[in-house]
Amino acid sequence: MADPQVCRPDPDTLLARVSDAERQKHRGKLKIFLGYIAGVGKTYEMLRAAHLRRDEGVDVQIGYIETHGRIETEALVKGLPVIPRKEVEYRGVRLEGMDLDAILKIHPQLVLVDELAHTTVPGSRHPKRYQDVEELLATGIDVYTTLNIQHVESLNDVVAQISGIVVRETVPDRVIDEAAEIEVVDLAPPELLQRLREGKVYVPDMARTAIEQFFNEGNLYALRELALRRAAERVDEQMLAYMQTRAIPGPWAASEHLLVCLGPSPLSERLVRTARRQADRMNASWSAVYIETPSHHRLSKEGKEQLWRNLQLAEKMGATTATLFGLNVASTVLDYARRHNVTRIVIGKTLRPRWQEYVFGSVVDQLIHNSGPIDVYVISSGKGDPEKPAEMEPLLPATPPKDYIASFGLVVIVTIIGWLIHWFISPTNLAMLYLLAVVGVAWRRGLRPAIFTSIISVLAFDFFFVSPLTFRITDTEYLITFAGMIMVGSLTSFLVARAKDYADAAGIREKETGTLYALSQDLAVAVTTDAITKAVRNNIHEIFEWDSVFLLPKQNSLVVHSASPGLVTDDDDVAVATWAFQHAAVAGYDTDTLHGSRLRFIPLQGTQGVVGIMGVRPAEPNGVITPEQSRILTAFANQAAVALERVNLTITRK
Repeated sequence: MADPQVCRPDPDTLLARVSDAERQKHRGKLKIFLGYIAGVGKTYEMLRAAHLRRDEGVDVQIGYIETHGRIETEALVKGLPVIPRKEVEYRGVRLEGMDLDAILKIHPQLVLVDELAHTTVPGSRHPKRYQDVEELLATGIDVYTTLNIQHVESLNDVVAQISGIVVRETVPDRVIDEAAEIEVVDLAPPELLQRLREGKVYVPDMARTAIEQFFNEGNLYALRELALRRAAERVDEQMLAYMQTRAIPGPWAASEHLLVCLGPSPLSERLVRTARRQADRMNASWSAVYIETPSHHRLSKEGKEQLWRNLQLAEKMGATTATLFGLNVASTVLDYARRHNVTRIVIGKTLRPRWQEYVFGSVVDQLIHNSGPIDVYVISSGKGDPEKPAEMEPLLPATPPKDYIASFGLVVIVTIIGWLIHWFISPTNLAMLYLLAVVGVAWRRGLRPAIFTSIISVLAFDFFFVSPLTFRITDTEYLITFAGMIMVGSLTSFLVARAKDYADAAGIREKETGTLYALSQDLAVAVTTDAITKAVRNNIHEIFEWDSVFLLPKQNSLVVHSASPGLVTDDDDVAVATWAFQHAAVAGYDTDTLHGSRLRFIPLQGTQGVVGIMGVRPAEPNGVITPEQSRILTAFANQAAVALERVNLTITRK
């Protein structure tokens, strides 16, 4: 008889399943009709399935459909009610798109939304259609949609490798993971090519171009395999969940956890997709980290923006992201990995020249050497990836002429002093005076003046203190002195520059910590809503020099409570803030929701829900809000929410 302890379901797994089922109870169900390329019949199959649901008495309506002029597809559309599209004028052109608000108002039981990966028309609430679908699902509306495998985010680089074409419109893997059902719509490649020749996929004059550029038989077979494999992975996940919930005995694998190391290079995008695919194959959780070293502040603006995009991509694809501060990248990564039970580390190959690896060391080599039982996977760059690291400001900035003049003056002074005392000390000790001058210049002026000082010091020493009094060097020992001065000056200046990096990084951290401490002190003595919002606005202006506004709920709507002088909000701003308040999500500037807004709106999330909205307007137009700035703003919002709840509780008790 089976041991009841062995057959008992894991309580944590069971609780997670129950919680997920409770969450899904009030959420719509998503069904994806997945194909490996256009023309396999996804839209046709979706419409056929919709007719079956309509015959069952389900309220089915079409939110957005693309028939591409196919007669058989258009015939199926006629039997279903269609919600009119929204027209938008953009740069003098009338564009049509799905009317999200009309669908939400009608609220059908099931809505059809074709082309999940497409971009919405300019001016829409969300930039991507899958985000519209997520909002529909959140309101309890079931959705049928179509998707081609080349639009799956984690497979983007694989598809580019197969076809030579980079697909720009992608859907995060989490959308597919959250789908209730995936139906693969399959068609043999020879049959699809025949449909193309007959003009049933694109209009006839485009069919030959499509076949030559993308629709060749080799590409089709490879893409078909990708689609079938992705669907098979989903079936495996469902089977595993079923077995775990019911405690069915099986060969359970130990829990795996992947960690991918990101940086400001475009290669990190490839690392994120690779880590996501590995995590899917192993049914493992995964994280993405960026190690912020003291040299982080020297990253170029483009490098910081690329880093922000890499972290956003990882988060969008389901990773837990973190930014860690450390003096050594490898040791910081390994420390994080050991504390979080990481079993595999994914890192990109170094893009630095080989000589720099010998001189400064290689992060990859250090990870492999010190990883112990943790596996390290090194990923090479793709065909289109750059083979150079991200640009940074120079470690040693340009030197003004006055530094060279000061260095020359110091050598003159040392020479005069040496001439006065050279009768009493040996030439070797006189060389130490010049070496002391080199060290002093390296400490105060940097590398270039230090090398300049080394050269003129050797020349002065040779001319005035080495017999004969000429620039000819007759004793080879002084060549060693010359080389020693240059080496000492170079090393000292590098160490000074590195120390300045550490000091700057510590200063930035101290400023963040000091600002948060100052805000907590201000909020501790604030006893009114006005005092709280004013304290937060003042601190935001102090650290960022940005304007800010607070909107608080009043009679079922949001109203502006306080704002920075000169910051005027309009109806559009209030509408974006209202959306952020209702959905408890960040929206507006530099986000994926209503990104055309000039402000970013952050919900003030308290213990009892959202108590208000904080809006900020960056001083630099069209710039990005970095992860560091987002982290501080979130901390400000959290502290403000706690303070507002405290004041509201006090008022309620009175």
